[in-house]
Amino acid sequence: MSDVPEVLFVCVHNAGRSQMAAALLDHHAQGRVRVRSAGSDPADRVNPAVVEAMAEIGLDISKEFPKPLTDDAVEAADAVVTMGCGDACPFYPAKRYLDWQVEDPAGKPLEAVRPIRDEIDRRVRGLLDDLVGPSH
Repeated sequence: MSDVPEVLFVCVHNAGRSQMAAALLDHHAQGRVRVRSAGSDPADRVNPAVVEAMAEIGLDISKEFPKPLTDDAVEAADAVVTMGCGDACPFYPAKRYLDWQVEDPAGKPLEAVRPIRDEIDRRVRGLLDDLVGPSH
């Protein structure tokens, strides 16, 4: 691993789970981790309910957009966290892979997106502690 680990979050559309995870890790890491997200089949835009759920906790992802998953992004990452991309995510030996089984917020109302956001936040905090140690 480099001095600053890089994490890539991947889901199918890069419109919900991976966007939330990237924003949360970037927020909590405060520069101690480089964060990227991508999708195996990117959507046209980030899910509006996801944008709203993140705004509720003070994180503005309204300017974010879904990005395609590339081999270069996977190769650059120290850890790749997949969330429902299945076999569409390329695999490279010696990479650290985590597969988080997290409900897809697609098509769900804000009330259903909040617990998904909170579950991702819990997992992101654990990953951050694992990568760079607790901040306290």
